[in-house]
Amino acid sequence: MAAPTFPDPGFLDHDDLRIIRALQVAPREGFAALGAVLGVSEVTVARRYRRLREAGVLRVVGVVETTALGESEWLIRVQCRPDGTPAIAEALAAREDVSWVSINAAGSEVTCSLRSRSQQEREHLLVEMLPRVSTVLNLQASVVMHTFTTECSHEWPAVQRALTPAEVAALRPATEPASAAAAARLQKDDDSILQALAVDGRASHTDIGKAAGITPARAARRVRALLDCGLVHLYVELSRATLGYTTRADLWLQVEPAAVRTVGAALATMPEVAFAAATSGVHNMHAAVNCASLDDLFGFVTDRIGTLKGVQAIETSPVLRQLKQFNTLMTRDLLAKPRALR
Repeated sequence: MAAPTFPDPGFLDHDDLRIIRALQVAPREGFAALGAVLGVSEVTVARRYRRLREAGVLRVVGVVETTALGESEWLIRVQCRPDGTPAIAEALAAREDVSWVSINAAGSEVTCSLRSRSQQEREHLLVEMLPRVSTVLNLQASVVMHTFTTECSHEWPAVQRALTPAEVAALRPATEPASAAAAARLQKDDDSILQALAVDGRASHTDIGKAAGITPARAARRVRALLDCGLVHLYVELSRATLGYTTRADLWLQVEPAAVRTVGAALATMPEVAFAAATSGVHNMHAAVNCASLDDLFGFVTDRIGTLKGVQAIETSPVLRQLKQFNTLMTRDLLAKPRALR
């Protein structure tokens, strides 16, 4: 399969940014309703959305709330011999229980996020599989104790400014708490629904129903209930490079225990931070950040994070290659074409 072509500079215009922002606010809203708020036709919104999706710039994805399902999330750092790094990273990216994977430290480290439903699943990977790979030199695993970021890619300045407050208010859906009780526990069809939303957060109720073997009406009720109760969140996943953020890094912080909450809250407000969490281990906080250049990364780390009260030490691990982010495979900084619903 041919590698995707990276969009030319200026590929995203103002109307594209407005559509991206509108989808962030209302990920499953119909094209007609989006166009009515944006002041363009339904056909224009649909055409531009499909263009962005096919180019690998944008995807709407459903991300399961691990804590609501009684699952745990682990951050794994695998020190490797450079000749074995690509194979390990690609094998991890192919796993459905691994949500993001990157190659760091000039090719000698693989970093990934593992979501495990049971101790047995986690131990199978961390105790039985990875340690047996001859190119693995060391393995560190930290459990995510608290996540501070609530959305991904929602604070990019160019996107954030694309809509007026009135337009955002017109798109923001009304809450319906009464339906949340219906999804307090997963039902037998919900795994298939969650898998369908992970592939395409805008999939039609008809397509979701076919994937789950249920009627479109039931699919609509369960999707609404799962969203209302917080078991799944819909995100607009973006190719950060097309927005000008070509430098990524994982930050491993040592923070005074009493300052973890305040530092985490501060990180969550910074547009460069895609993910921030308190973790177990020597480094008790982790942040995934996106910057425009190495110089910007240097300034961000030293002048903004380094000056936060309670931060004692920072390890900066630049990302050499991103293979997966928020369950989305990456190819040359672009989102890979999603697989078909099944």
